[in-house]
Amino acid sequence: MITIIDYGVGNINAFINVYKRANVPTKVARNISDLVDAQKLILPGVGAFDHAMGQLQNSGMREKLDELVLEKEVPVIGICVGMQMMGNSSDEGQLEGLNWIDGIVKKFDETKINQVTKLPHMGWNDVIPKEGTKLFTGLENSSIFYFLHSFYFHCRNKENVIATSDYGEKFTYAIHYKNIYGIQFHPEKSHHYGEKLLLNFANL
Repeated sequence: MITIIDYGVGNINAFINVYKRANVPTKVARNISDLVDAQKLILPGVGAFDHAMGQLQNSGMREKLDELVLEKEVPVIGICVGMQMMGNSSDEGQLEGLNWIDGIVKKFDETKINQVTKLPHMGWNDVIPKEGTKLFTGLENSSIFYFLHSFYFHCRNKENVIATSDYGEKFTYAIHYKNIYGIQFHPEKSHHYGEKLLLNFANL
């Protein structure tokens, strides 16, 4: 069972549809009671860091999520802003992050980007996953994913980096620490590559 956290930020139905096609059961959590007995969690996110953090805090689920992720070690994957929220802070806002993985969110250095339209980083980009990373099983070669972001996650511990890509400079777009995973791209918009990754998460 995959529990998708709905705190008003993210395309919940897109994830439901991916798992429905694969016959993987899902449920949507909109309050604490919906999180009871959660086996795996998806934390989606779009938009600005502070808005997303505020929405999650106002949902009433923040403390329960901390318990599930940090104490009970329930597997969780953060997507796009959902991944960024897992860190300590962001250059984009003033609010504190979830502090699940030690790192900060930085803005791309536009002086290093050669494209005419520099930000956001939008569209398809290839991936370089770390060898043996289970989240990317079957996606090690010639896989591309859809990105839409101007900020990226900078891990303080390089051991937490499991995949990188390039946009003017090499940047981290996938992280892992114990039961916690994060990806910067949108698997729900990445066709069969994204579906494969979401199924990998379901099978961890």
